[in-house]
Amino acid sequence: MRRIALWFASTVAVLMLLAGYHTSFAGPLAVTSTTSVYSTGVLADPATSGPSTAPAAGSGTTSGSAGSGSTDGTAASTTVTGDTVQTRWGPVQVEVGVAGSRITGVSVLQYPDDNPEDVRINDYALPILVDATMTAQGADIDMVSGATYTSVGYQQSLQSALDRAGL
Repeated sequence: MRRIALWFASTVAVLMLLAGYHTSFAGPLAVTSTTSVYSTGVLADPATSGPSTAPAAGSGTTSGSAGSGSTDGTAASTTVTGDTVQTRWGPVQVEVGVAGSRITGVSVLQYPDDNPEDVRINDYALPILVDATMTAQGADIDMVSGATYTSVGYQQSLQSALDRAGL
């Protein structure tokens, strides 16, 4: 009889401990704000931009020949938008600023952001991918661990933009 009582008490104790354990999927504590990433200029704010966003003043378009020139003798700047790549978790689209044969900037126009986990992953991964692009000056970059689908979509969209730019 004592064994049964001891077994029952220990089972109840273990169940109580398991019920009180909080995982990383517990809720809003795992969610970070996307405002900080937008303010760095790495990502385009999906609420204010999209594939049809006009290029910045002084930039050419993908349909233009060389873009607008500058008075200091530097190469003309052009903005090229890559293909929208459909991934398992959502679309990824990249826009690249190019001057001559150099990548001058990268903006991520679309990326998966349907749930807090997507936002958390992409807030981490996209700045790494953009930095790697700027360093490599091309699409031959490493994927970000934990963001495989976004990394593949980013690379494919980036490569299509670079192909359109002639790089």
